[in-house]
Amino acid sequence: VTLSFLPWSFPEKLQRDSSFPDFLECRAASPFVSSVGLPLSTSSPTPKIQYAGGMPDIQLGAHTIRSHGVTVARLHMHDWLILLLLIVIEIVLNVIEPFHRFVGEDMLTDLRYPLQDNTIPFWAVPLISVVLPFAVISVYYFIRRDVYDLHHAILGLFFSVLITGVITDAIKDGVGRPRPDFFWRCFPDGRGFFHNVTRNVLCTGDKAVVKEGHKSFPSGHTSWSFAGLGFLALYLSGKIRVFDRRGHVAKLCIVILPLLVAALVGVSRVDDYWHHWEDVFGGALIGLTVSSFCYLQFFPPPYDPDGWGPHAYFQMLADSRNDVQNSAGMNRLSVRQAELEDVYVDQQETSMEMSRSNTRDTTRMLESR
Repeated sequence: VTLSFLPWSFPEKLQRDSSFPDFLECRAASPFVSSVGLPLSTSSPTPKIQYAGGMPDIQLGAHTIRSHGVTVARLHMHDWLILLLLIVIEIVLNVIEPFHRFVGEDMLTDLRYPLQDNTIPFWAVPLISVVLPFAVISVYYFIRRDVYDLHHAILGLFFSVLITGVITDAIKDGVGRPRPDFFWRCFPDGRGFFHNVTRNVLCTGDKAVVKEGHKSFPSGHTSWSFAGLGFLALYLSGKIRVFDRRGHVAKLCIVILPLLVAALVGVSRVDDYWHHWEDVFGGALIGLTVSSFCYLQFFPPPYDPDGWGPHAYFQMLADSRNDVQNSAGMNRLSVRQAELEDVYVDQQETSMEMSRSNTRDTTRMLESR
């Protein structure tokens, strides 16, 4: 029997459950599990489950996009609608004018860094923080064919990036901290103009450039990068079991690599004089915090024995197991009732035969008299 419904990494807590073999036996005995709608093929030999030594030899493919994708997406329809709302909020936050903080003439000493192009342009940030993790998640799906993992990983990734973006831009607009190159944004020709009384700057530069100059804290490049790549690091740590206490440091290097890329993005923002170091630190903190919360909404912690799969997958297994056990209990009850009915009928027939026999004996005695 091909146990195609099992995960590629056999859960430890199910191994410790003494009743789980009964669940497997019920699965193997039934040609069709009505609660999940998964036919079990009887043409293949029983697979070997190997958990302790690494990746088990278990076939997946029971829950694909074609078979369960629409069902899983419908269960989270409200989450996708909230994502659309977050996109609208993010657009509005980028359109509105940020707070123009007071910048006096004596405050421009630390804001005279040269205005230069971005090492990492704006259009590259979504590629780094969204497309790259999305590609890794998709590759894992094509290998393991688990739509639960695919759907919840993508949903968690989008929530991580969009929530981070909304928080970052809301703080940007509210704080209005000038960038390190603010002087050259405000005065492109190098000639400063200030208010006669307050000595506040009277910018003569392009309004769009000056507007962008009031969005220093926190760093959007950094927060987006840590939101997407931080989620990817957590995702990989669960899949390759970084915290399995086997001492494989190479696994840890794989997990640190996305975080290193995000850190280099933040460093580039300081090198380009678009952000102060506090802006980068704040953006990294926001991105890592949000990505951690979003990941734990859909997946167990990476150090958990079940950290390789989403919560919904294990909930589906538990529900399926309960349905099978209830079905088996109902079948046993039906068989028991049928046996009792047979016994009752046999007793009735025996009683009737004994009654007829007694009647014949009584009749003979009366006739003999």
